[in-house]
Amino acid sequence: MSHRDPPIIDMRPDGSFPPPQTAPLMARIVAIAVTVAVVAGGLVILAALLWLLVWAIAILLPVAVIAAVVAWGAYKYQVWRARGSFRGPRDLFRT
Repeated sequence: MSHRDPPIIDMRPDGSFPPPQTAPLMARIVAIAVTVAVVAGGLVILAALLWLLVWAIAILLPVAVIAAVVAWGAYKYQVWRARGSFRGPRDLFRT
């Protein structure tokens, strides 16, 4: 079994406890610097992801536009084949 020292209770003779000690100034500065570094790193990662999203949109938008134009052309071709022209049904009895 390991030997452990008993806990130390910092109680004053009148029964009150002293206020908790604050961290030294350098420790607080390091904690703030680490927090700022983590937030800045997160923002860099977010910016990189947004940049990738912008590139994906820039690449996929022309593909979507071309696909829409092809679909519109195929639709108009089907309408033309069904009706006989783009203006309406063909009238075989008129000259």
